[in-house]
Amino acid sequence: MVVEINRRKFLTLGAAAGAVAAAPRWMLAQAAPATDMVATARAGALNTPIKTTKLYDNVYLLQGAGGNMALQTGPDGNILIDSSFATAAPKIREAIAAVGKGAPHALINTHWHFDHTDGNEALHAAGFSILAHQNTRERLSTPQTMKMFHATLPAAPVGALPTVTFDQTMQIWQNGDSLELVHFDPAHTDTDIYIHFHNADVLHLGDTWFNGFYPFIDEGTGGTIGGMITAGENALAVANDKTKIIPGHGPLGTKSEFKAFNDMLSGVRDRVLALKKAGASEEEAVAKKPTAEFDAGWGKGMMSPDAFAGIVYRTL
Repeated sequence: MVVEINRRKFLTLGAAAGAVAAAPRWMLAQAAPATDMVATARAGALNTPIKTTKLYDNVYLLQGAGGNMALQTGPDGNILIDSSFATAAPKIREAIAAVGKGAPHALINTHWHFDHTDGNEALHAAGFSILAHQNTRERLSTPQTMKMFHATLPAAPVGALPTVTFDQTMQIWQNGDSLELVHFDPAHTDTDIYIHFHNADVLHLGDTWFNGFYPFIDEGTGGTIGGMITAGENALAVANDKTKIIPGHGPLGTKSEFKAFNDMLSGVRDRVLALKKAGASEEEAVAKKPTAEFDAGWGKGMMSPDAFAGIVYRTL
């Protein structure tokens, strides 16, 4: 198995997390025990500020040490998308209070990964009800193994679990807008959803988009390269040229930028598939450098080109 994480790039991106939320700190050590991964992430989040960017009258992008968050404020109660790490919760609450006076209402998880859900318990205690796809509750309720990092995470505490779940779609009318929640077939994981704020025209894609670098695909919990591509096609059908698209990690993006990402995924998939069909082993396929034409634009982030090519091969 070819597994190579570019530690220098991880560290660089981790240091910049307050600015662009680019790389989860827990990914810095692929073979570290799960307890060490969690402790490292929480320690980093303690001193990472939350950057707030206004996207619409009452919709904001919040970026810190974990995955990108979104916030809708208003008299019907505040809606928060994703919860970062537990130690970031006080800073998240301060960021919310700085832009809106509404009471906590709903916390929506885009998927189960703990850089998006570790703050659930603290924010639930602060008054948020937790909502997610039913698979997210199932994943959080039991220990989960992240294959690539050789780590098993324990079940989340009861207070961190979603209390409202859905299967395929859900509609929420809140604070003068309609929010559409839609489940992707297994893509980054088997728990992914997108959230579209219709009037604000803001689309949160969770970790089905890593903006600016090769993505991590969690093969241990259902993720596949084909699923990522299909999810991208479905999301592109929702967006227009003015849609503000929030990736799970990286800067706010546009439809054209997201299309470039999805085109890259398709290009790498096609090259790796051809090698695999020709009989190449994973090691042989990776050695052929199937990502080479994309590395200048996408290979300088959290996943090395070889690591990404290996995931593509294994999830075809």
